[in-house]
Amino acid sequence: MTIDSITTVASPVLDGRDAKLRQAARDLEASFLAEMLKSAGVGAAPGDFGGGAGEEHFSSFLREAQAREMAQAGGVGLAESLFEALKARAND
Repeated sequence: MTIDSITTVASPVLDGRDAKLRQAARDLEASFLAEMLKSAGVGAAPGDFGGGAGEEHFSSFLREAQAREMAQAGGVGLAESLFEALKARAND
């Protein structure tokens, strides 16, 4: 499966405030997913012959990019829950 084959979750047309709230929720989900990928060992050095100190720093960029793509493609549903909570709070 390639990134090109992943379909992006369609979202309804939102006003400016809702679009900003949805983006903030998606960014938070991406941060959460990046931490989960890190905890799962994605991008960890392969052992004695790893890429050195720089590999750890650059692997974090890869994890973050993967997490952003996952969140954009629908993620685990956290962004939608966060968006609804933020929207309800903004309407109070």
